[in-house]
Amino acid sequence: MSIEDENLISHVQRVLSSANRPELCKSVLPTLLRCISEVGEKLRSSQQVAAVGSSNAFGDEQLNVDVLAEKIIGAGISKCSSIITASSEEDPIERSSGEGASEAKSTGTERYALAFDPLDGSSIIAPSWTVGTIIGIWDGDSALGGVPAEKQIASLLGVYGPRTTAFVAIRVPGITPTCFEVGLDQKDGLSTCTIVQPRVEMPTGPFKTRYFAPANLRAAADDEKYFQLVTHYMRSKYTLRYSGGLVPDVVHALVKGHGIYVSPVTATSKAKLRRLYELTPIALIMECVGASAVDPTSGEDILSKPIEDCDERGGLICGTTEEVAFAKQLLGLS
Repeated sequence: MSIEDENLISHVQRVLSSANRPELCKSVLPTLLRCISEVGEKLRSSQQVAAVGSSNAFGDEQLNVDVLAEKIIGAGISKCSSIITASSEEDPIERSSGEGASEAKSTGTERYALAFDPLDGSSIIAPSWTVGTIIGIWDGDSALGGVPAEKQIASLLGVYGPRTTAFVAIRVPGITPTCFEVGLDQKDGLSTCTIVQPRVEMPTGPFKTRYFAPANLRAAADDEKYFQLVTHYMRSKYTLRYSGGLVPDVVHALVKGHGIYVSPVTATSKAKLRRLYELTPIALIMECVGASAVDPTSGEDILSKPIEDCDERGGLICGTTEEVAFAKQLLGLS
């Protein structure tokens, strides 16, 4: 274990000072961050990005980099005895995750379910655009059935660009919700982790520059309210920051301290984002930094509705709280 890993564990111990979560602190989070670091390193040496001739259970074509990231994370979490089950966008069935899972389940120690998107945005990786990994950590043996606001206790966003970084949000009973940023690297074959921002928060303004990311912009041609919303951003001289990747667009708002991301659902543009693997982990990050994440069809908080099936999908409005409230109003959701 490197000094940087010890700093990570010390930081998480301070965050979890009044919560009895030793496995989350010393095993689960460090393991997942090492996996993200390894994925980042492997992506830098994967010069060929190509379809492997197979599809995941949702029918999405798999790329070699999708399979690579899935294998790295799967191998890592198999060593964490407190992760009882895991599922991913590439393998959307909750399965026993490791040799020690049954022992942890029988002894009543910490028990977690993992749900992750191993490589979100792989369709934009060929031109070397930033992509990411999205991970949600849930209390108990399953991520399904319970209210996400109560059961999902942590999430991670791994960011693969010029640097490899990760944002970690933790919200467990008895502590103040928090989010922090780490820098990840590989040195002499070992993963190193450095605390970049011990506390990530979304300020309340005033804002010198306002940012917007309008996903699925073609939907504005069919939805007048979405058209009006996008027009408002342009006329109000917001700065466009949209890459087509969910992780970098959300992370941009976290780094800049302001932003609004809108992925609408219309009659001609069906819901694409999967609630379990993308929406709920993103929403937990948003809430832990003092921002908001809501459903663009109902206006309800993303974390307020239980997930019953791994393939449930939805849209997303997330970002600075006042911007989310305005988007809801203009879209007729409040």
